[in-house]
Amino acid sequence: MFDKVLIANRGEIACRIMRTARAMGLKTVAVYSDADDSSMHMQMADEAVHIGPAAASESYLVADNILNAARQTGAGAIHPGYGFLSENAAFAKACENAGIAFIGPSAKAIASMGLKDEAKVIMEAAGVPVVPGYHGAAQDEKTLMAAAEDIGYPILIKAVAGGGGKGMRLVGKAGEFADALASAKREAKSAFGNDHCLIEKFITKPRHIEIQVFGDKHGNAVHLYERDCSLQRRHQKVVEEAPAPGMDPALRQKMGDAAVAAAKAIGYAGAGTVEFIVDGSGPLSADTGFYFMEMNTRLQVEHPVTEMITGQDLVEWQLRVAADEPLPLAQEDIPLEGHAMEVRLYAEDAAKGFMPQTGKLVHFDVPDYLGARIDTGVRGGDEISIHYDPMIAKVIVSGQTRDEALSTLSSTLRETNIAGLKTNLTFLANVLDTDAFQNAQFDTGFIDAHLDALIAEDEHNDQLLPLAVLAYRHHEVMHRPVSPGNDYASPFDGESGWQLNLPPMMSEIIFDHNGEEYHLRASYPDDDGSISFVQNGTVQTVTGADYAHSGVRLRANVDGEQVQATIAWSMEENHGSSLYLMANGGCEAFHFHDEHWNEADAAAGPGTLAAPMPGKIIDVMAKNGDVVEQDQPLLIMEAMKMEYTLKAPRAGIIKDLNVAVGDQVADGSAVLEIADQDD
Repeated sequence: MFDKVLIANRGEIACRIMRTARAMGLKTVAVYSDADDSSMHMQMADEAVHIGPAAASESYLVADNILNAARQTGAGAIHPGYGFLSENAAFAKACENAGIAFIGPSAKAIASMGLKDEAKVIMEAAGVPVVPGYHGAAQDEKTLMAAAEDIGYPILIKAVAGGGGKGMRLVGKAGEFADALASAKREAKSAFGNDHCLIEKFITKPRHIEIQVFGDKHGNAVHLYERDCSLQRRHQKVVEEAPAPGMDPALRQKMGDAAVAAAKAIGYAGAGTVEFIVDGSGPLSADTGFYFMEMNTRLQVEHPVTEMITGQDLVEWQLRVAADEPLPLAQEDIPLEGHAMEVRLYAEDAAKGFMPQTGKLVHFDVPDYLGARIDTGVRGGDEISIHYDPMIAKVIVSGQTRDEALSTLSSTLRETNIAGLKTNLTFLANVLDTDAFQNAQFDTGFIDAHLDALIAEDEHNDQLLPLAVLAYRHHEVMHRPVSPGNDYASPFDGESGWQLNLPPMMSEIIFDHNGEEYHLRASYPDDDGSISFVQNGTVQTVTGADYAHSGVRLRANVDGEQVQATIAWSMEENHGSSLYLMANGGCEAFHFHDEHWNEADAAAGPGTLAAPMPGKIIDVMAKNGDVVEQDQPLLIMEAMKMEYTLKAPRAGIIKDLNVAVGDQVADGSAVLEIADQDD
């Protein structure tokens, strides 16, 4: 066994690998980019090596930099995690040539499964069932469209390289094919450097069920049962669970045997996942149809649910296999106990098409008393960068039954506190709360079919506004300036309106909340930490504990009812301060202005189309002077290797179009204006 492992990755997967390596007595080496120079994974490792600028293409994807870091530190093995170079056959071969163990399959095995069309040919030869489709070399639109007609709509266009839903489009009819193909090819070219696509028959009620396989260098191969990953959006997994709900043991056996046959067909060694599309139109029985979709030649994001039901550490298995040890267990010795679930907590705005969010994670706390496992690579105060995937954490739970696991996961999410960025926390909780999910009545179209209900935010709690005013009052007292020569704050220096032997004066508190600006007249009538304020002609008094530190629970009496929320503060230079109140899995933001508040940039007006995040303009579908309708597509931008269509915020005529194809745009920057036609 090697004694030092370099992890060629970042974030939660790097931290997760380090935990196992450390438990096995191995030293760890982290690599980091400019954007990660104070990251959690860098600080966890025994050693850390800088490998380049923030962009992954100049750091985490530069094989020579990774290999040089391994040589520099004397690492005997490299673990690629997932993403980046994990399925790069050339990198695996380079490790081999350098005499460094690659913790994954051989370069030959990676290459054989790296292109979906070639992989299907291999699987067919191994007797593994595949979805009907076109996997040919011809890539012109006419040939691919003819293939789609022969297969019959609906069909899927899929990039032959890569994964994660990139370069994949569902096409329901012939008239949609050309645009979908062009979009898929653009995205595939950007993400993988290869725009070749295949065409597959789309199973109308598919379930996505995958089998975890493991092989060693001694010819052994086993499976560690299945995971159901049917709940997806944009072909990316949202909720994963093991075992698959309703799985018939006979079907499990057939799918497991097929997955092992697939692994043996390519001489597979290491962790891999064979992904199947399963006919979900009826119960999962011995006769249910299942079809090979692809094989991921690496550790999967959702591997923890398999660890939960088998009691095995899959990273430890990877390390031992890479060190030429045989598999730790034979097939008949691998247990299957209980049920496990995982959700991926992302910085994204579900209500705006799951748009990734970037910026400071002001506060992050997941309760641990419920027994949840939290795999993360960030902490409160860290930045979610524009350069990488915006996943904050994976939340994994287990139970003796599916209902028990579901209850634990739901409670954990509702008690999780996140502030500073929009996240999918409420969306995930809404998914778990649906009757259909609780009854395991779902397929891969579940989220799209229930989207409006799933993205609905919890109704704003009117009682949180007075709680915010109370928190602001205590915060103002805590930060009251100290008089010269004194070591305590003078009441004459505060803004509370205190007057000697007179009633307190009213002071104005200005803040924004949910897009609305509030001007409240407030006073502090007693010395008990209470505050009275006037809103819409009504006087309200709130009392509560006199603390307002970030991370604490503030409790208050509002109209005779106890209200509580966790607090987080974020100070903003020249813009005052932001208060976040977190309760029941939700977060309400209150932005309090200081004397400089009117110097802040004004929000874009109703006729301004602004970039929702940093990115690159890849298509412009309008020009100055064009008359457009509301929601008409105007631009396509690329960000985080995904395409986003920007639509007209209102009807009118375009003016001040100031971007062109190839331009890089900043988050929130105005790309065009729409005026009334008679302006």
